[in-house]
Amino acid sequence: MKVVEQLDLTPYNSYRLHAVCRKAYFPDSETDIQEIFRKEGNKIILGSGHNVILARSFYEDDFVIFSGNFDQVVIDEEEIAAEAGVSMYDLSVKALDYQLAGLELFYDIPSSLGGAVVMNAGASGEEIKDLLVKVRYYDPIVDQFAEINQAEMGFEYRNSFFQRNPHLIIVKAWLRLRKGDKSAIHEKMERNKQTRWAKQPKEFPNAGSVFKRPKGYFVGALMDELDLKGYTVGGAKISEKHGGFIVNFNHATGEDILSIIAHAQEKVREKYNVELEVEQRII
Repeated sequence: MKVVEQLDLTPYNSYRLHAVCRKAYFPDSETDIQEIFRKEGNKIILGSGHNVILARSFYEDDFVIFSGNFDQVVIDEEEIAAEAGVSMYDLSVKALDYQLAGLELFYDIPSSLGGAVVMNAGASGEEIKDLLVKVRYYDPIVDQFAEINQAEMGFEYRNSFFQRNPHLIIVKAWLRLRKGDKSAIHEKMERNKQTRWAKQPKEFPNAGSVFKRPKGYFVGALMDELDLKGYTVGGAKISEKHGGFIVNFNHATGEDILSIIAHAQEKVREKYNVELEVEQRII
């Protein structure tokens, strides 16, 4: 297990916000995880660093990072058993190699497997819950590992058992896919990627959709109607390309992003009496 003092977190969050933590652990095994959480002090879990906003420039807390490690994958016919740190990109490519269909959508959804399960990630009517069989997790309160079946996880739109129990740490998940034609799988992966790149501001660091979609509305359309595209605080702004995204275009801070979020929420509340709920995890 790698342990780093005073780790620069800039490469570990997709907004590329500059922040430093007192200490960071990079576990390689379940034994490492137990060892980390038996130590005193607060621990912050970070997967691939997507869908998060680092609100501070320095953290006294220790970080436990599942990025570039804890990413083993085992494929048995149509079932994949994968550790939580594997990226959804790598997992979808691995599935393609084995001619397994079902993960095409996640080829260009930036996330670790653990993060995708927590958020019930998805798009275009597809969600990770539809592929899940079960999840293995660690409960630091009782210092035990346990497993939970998909049917017990109470999935909702961008919500899950793990959202409601944030102290639990996903370590592994099992997915059931289906055999398919390799060229057709690859074609769908590329088509999904091109569609997303055409609509989303990939030219600047961002963390995906900032807000959950409110019932009866589209966030991008709301930003258009309120003339908020391009609204800027410091080095962050609401993307002109897609109003549902905030981008870091010039050394933004977490405070810049949170200020934009608060302003957008206020304007939407004033005009539509709608509460925009933040999808991203604020740390």
